[in-house]
Amino acid sequence: MAAAPNPKRNALWSDVFLSDDHKVLAEMARDFSRREIEPLAEKIDRDHHFPREILRQMGALGFMGIMVPVEWGGAGLDTMSYVTVLEEISVACASTSVVMSVNNSLACAPLVKFGSIEQKERFLRPMASGEKLGCYCLSEPGSGSDAAAMKTRAVKKGDKWILNGVKNFITNGREADYAIVYAIVDPDKKHKGIGAFVVDAKSKGYSVGKVEDKLGICGSSTTQIVLENVEVPESCLLGAENDGFKVAMSTLDGGRIGIACQAVGIARAALEEATAYSLEREAFGKPIADLGAIQIHLADMATKTDASRLLMRAAAALKDGDRPFSKQAAQAKLFASEACMEVSTRGIQVLGGYGYTKDYAMERHFRDAKITEIYEGTSEIQRIVIARSLVKEL
Repeated sequence: MAAAPNPKRNALWSDVFLSDDHKVLAEMARDFSRREIEPLAEKIDRDHHFPREILRQMGALGFMGIMVPVEWGGAGLDTMSYVTVLEEISVACASTSVVMSVNNSLACAPLVKFGSIEQKERFLRPMASGEKLGCYCLSEPGSGSDAAAMKTRAVKKGDKWILNGVKNFITNGREADYAIVYAIVDPDKKHKGIGAFVVDAKSKGYSVGKVEDKLGICGSSTTQIVLENVEVPESCLLGAENDGFKVAMSTLDGGRIGIACQAVGIARAALEEATAYSLEREAFGKPIADLGAIQIHLADMATKTDASRLLMRAAAALKDGDRPFSKQAAQAKLFASEACMEVSTRGIQVLGGYGYTKDYAMERHFRDAKITEIYEGTSEIQRIVIARSLVKEL
């Protein structure tokens, strides 16, 4: 069983920084998450169940293409709207939220920014509506953080590109209809010789390889994608021929805001469960919420969660204002992911032995938390990005 939900969950003090429209959107997303997602979260995790039925509903609400212009089938809203919704989905189910996050920030976003009209019509429109699903193929078995060390090749042959290689740790890999694939087009230029391609998953030679058995985020598939002489028409080159690295890094900047938001949602879920449990559980004749040791845990959990949210929303506000946000996105992801890991660890401590069992959701939050320190740029990479930004600012 799980601790009773916090009846004051709507009362986030940091919502004072949101516009009235954002507050209405937050309330709608909270209601949807509580009604449709929370009841299925345990099943999604336990059975490694891909939440397709929920995603269809989210598509109808505009959640799968929040930042995509209305003319291309999206909701036409801003980044603050995106993180406002994504946090609520993440509180309910981190597996569902990462599917939403990848589709929005790693698949749709580069098409909005770099895609041709033809690409937007063919690929972006159905992904933005939730009819189709996208994935992002950058990492490889031998190159993760060092993306420029990739081995996947794209060779021009007439009016087509021939892709060969293996991509690794691809979120949505098993279910995706379209993939943003990065490949070397000119080995002599190193990272300046990378191209980005939009590939239909039904293409001959495109296949799903190993499906990972993971610690957490179990309802979202993580796979290898194998490319064997996959023919991609020239029209599916995303941006200019050597723009791939620029497309990838620009996309990851926005994606890091989404993962920071996911970390905030997981931390908030852990905080709410720990708080509710502390009011129910008694020790020494009174609720453990009255014990100083428990209060220290709850106070630190709340402070880290709220600080993470403020960093995340600050990065979102900069992005919405068309101002540089790379450093702030890295700071938000770094702080929020590490805070999420700490908050979920403390949450287990508050619940004691029960926190270590599957009778409560806390152990799921703990397992889901860890990956936020790794994917879309490890904490170590975030520190490099932040430090380099600081040096450039001098």
